[in-house]
Amino acid sequence: MSNPTFRTRISQLRKRKITKKKIVRRGNPLNQRNNEDDCEVPIVPGSALALLGLVAGGAAAAGEAGPSSALVGTSTHHHPPYHLRRKSPTHPVSPPSTIGAAAATASVTASPTTASPAGVSAATAGLPSAATNSAPLLSPTAAIAAATTYCPSMLPARKRPRRTYFTGDSSTGLGCNPFTAAHYLLYELPDEVLLTIFSYLFERDLCHVAQVCKRFYTIANDNELWKNLYQGLYEYDLPLFNPSSCKFDFVQPEDCDCDNPWKESFKQLYHGVHVREGHQKYATKETGRSVAYFETIQAAFEYCDDAEKPLVLIHSGVYRGQLIVIETNIALIGAAPGNVAENVILERECESTVMFMEGAQQAYLGYVTIKFSPPSCTETMQHHKHYALEIQENCAPTIEHCIIRSISHLGAAVSVSGPGAEPVIRHCEISDCENVGLIITDRAQGHYEDNEISRNALAGIWVKNYANPIMRRNHIHHGKDVGIFCFDGGLGYFEANDIHNNRIAGFEVKAQANPTVVRCEIHNGQTGGIYVHEHGMGQFIENKIHSNKYAGVWITSNSNPTIRRNEIYNGLQGGVYIFGDGRGLIEHNNIYGNALAGIQIRTNSDPIVRHNKIHDGQHGGIYVHEKGQGLIECNEVYANTLAGVWITTGSTPTLRRNRIHSGKQVGVYFYDNGHGVLEDNDIFNHLYSGVQIRTGSNPIIRRNKIWGGQNGGVLVYNGGLGVLEQNEIFDNAMAGVWIKTDSNPILRRNKIYDGREAGICIFNGGKGLLEENDIFRNAQAGVLISTQSHPTQSHPSLRRNQIYDGLAAGIEITNNATATLEYNQIFNNRFGGLCLASGVNPIQRGFSVTVVQGH
Repeated sequence: MSNPTFRTRISQLRKRKITKKKIVRRGNPLNQRNNEDDCEVPIVPGSALALLGLVAGGAAAAGEAGPSSALVGTSTHHHPPYHLRRKSPTHPVSPPSTIGAAAATASVTASPTTASPAGVSAATAGLPSAATNSAPLLSPTAAIAAATTYCPSMLPARKRPRRTYFTGDSSTGLGCNPFTAAHYLLYELPDEVLLTIFSYLFERDLCHVAQVCKRFYTIANDNELWKNLYQGLYEYDLPLFNPSSCKFDFVQPEDCDCDNPWKESFKQLYHGVHVREGHQKYATKETGRSVAYFETIQAAFEYCDDAEKPLVLIHSGVYRGQLIVIETNIALIGAAPGNVAENVILERECESTVMFMEGAQQAYLGYVTIKFSPPSCTETMQHHKHYALEIQENCAPTIEHCIIRSISHLGAAVSVSGPGAEPVIRHCEISDCENVGLIITDRAQGHYEDNEISRNALAGIWVKNYANPIMRRNHIHHGKDVGIFCFDGGLGYFEANDIHNNRIAGFEVKAQANPTVVRCEIHNGQTGGIYVHEHGMGQFIENKIHSNKYAGVWITSNSNPTIRRNEIYNGLQGGVYIFGDGRGLIEHNNIYGNALAGIQIRTNSDPIVRHNKIHDGQHGGIYVHEKGQGLIECNEVYANTLAGVWITTGSTPTLRRNRIHSGKQVGVYFYDNGHGVLEDNDIFNHLYSGVQIRTGSNPIIRRNKIWGGQNGGVLVYNGGLGVLEQNEIFDNAMAGVWIKTDSNPILRRNKIYDGREAGICIFNGGKGLLEENDIFRNAQAGVLISTQSHPTQSHPSLRRNQIYDGLAAGIEITNNATATLEYNQIFNNRFGGLCLASGVNPIQRGFSVTVVQGH
């Protein structure tokens, strides 16, 4: 350790050369310009900066001495710095007599009253005995001269300084360079030693040292130096940047564009004031800084009242009961190592923990935990309007990277209310609350992005009373109620949110609410995915809705949403479920892989279903029952396990221009009084019939193509009815049309051809009116009529049909069946026009026929 007397003397010497310094109470030293006036700072005696000042001052003093000085030769040479790893150039060795002469001269010129500089550390460690012991009393100038006359041989070879010869005075014999110490310390002292010295400096002194020379500038801007300074003041593990208003981001040093990210971050945050428990010890210790410390947040706010860009950094700790009401554009940010928000906690038990009020248009809150923790014994209705975070009308703060908790069973953790309330809330966690996570109401708006909203006792988000937020990329999951609930006229734009594992629906809409939900993923709900009811509306576009326990989309109670271009799949029940007078436009969706019907319509519901793909369901494609209605058009329904379309129990939908194909059972199935209109559809390649009609069902089937069935084209049985008009029924593996068991349909102006069996088969009491049909090129009879032990005789009416080009008879009647044949044209059939079994006497009225009598 240096002798205090020496340090005192050196300090006195420096004070003779340094003008009165300008004391700066506040300001950022990192922004000072590189000039001599800015470099002048107070030097604490004995400090690291004092030693560096001695070096620079000693060199300057030697230069100012002029020709009268006994230490200056007749010529001088300046040597630029060189890299430490480069081998030093060779120099002639000074004679020992020269060094001795210099030492002797220093001894002679020394004042006898000067105290001996015993204990000199770095500057005198290499002096020979003549320079240190022969002059017990030295003046300050002689002390510097003595300190500069050291023996190079006492240093390691790689660190010995360059040597410069001077033309000395013959009378004194002086040949020593008075700049040697300054030269050595400024240029040749190892970088590691300078780094160690600089590590004791604060930011203001470090910036001033950087202005001494290029070498000092390079070392003083070392990343590790500034990292240590930065972490000592701010506590952060990474550089924190403030690239724009209301935005603070941590950046990995290697990803930063600037050369020294720690220094740049230090500079950007330096104007801030600090709230720190036990702040007195930090304020008194760090005398080289312009940093303000406070014990409470309110005191920091008062201090920042007149600041242009107020910034308050809240250090690690739990701040309970402090009233935080923000009405200005102040930035409030946590400062701690590790997970910053977890280590800085703001908590209150009554009223709201943090309130933003009118005037906080560009306020900022980030990297803190906000808790509202009312005692359970006092929790009454008085807390229903108290929150962890409350944002009132006419303010637009930014809240980032916060953890928000509330244990109140009333209200919500976060409330945004009133016209003009437009916060930006992003990267926050609103979780484990005993109430609603986030309420947006009373025409409030705002942006809510990249938040984690989970495990709340009620809904994750409420949007009501014409609030209109924008929500993007939020993760809303594992709530004990609904994920997002829009009601009472709530609006909003919801994009790219991940909503899953909520106990009720992922998204619920009711009571005239009309949100827009785009590109969200809504999945694994414990009930349904989207639930729209009680006159709810909404636009649901390009979402992925899957793996929900019940239906992917529920629409009921006069609701009328738009479901467009969504993927709705792998539901544990149905895809889209419309019931209880539900409406809605369901279009351009891909609905597949659901355990029940892809779309289910019931109880007077009347949606529009068009341009959808409904396929690979484990049940039917579309199921319309219990007086369901709807316009179902231009859909592709295929590869479902049961019927492509089921219509039953008094339902009357209209199916138009659909492609219904490749089903594993029936294409379109009407039963139990199912009705409706089936027109202009392409129905093909089903394992059973293309269309089946039974048990009182009476649809209108018009202008369809029904082909490629592995059973038949159309099967009407068990009292089925229906009107089949202008259809093309062809290329079916069995009969084009089957009419059985007391069924009585009307077939009019159809083309039934190229069947692999008969064109029309009427069996077991089947009836029907066949009128103006073209029946041709079938492998068996054009029309086959038979009773086959049924108690009711088969008795259809055939009127004005053309039956031709068959590979068997035109009309064949067997087994006591009969028919009424009127004005039919039967021709060009291989086995004749009319083939009658014994005892069969059909009613015939004027038609052209070639008769072949059976036996």
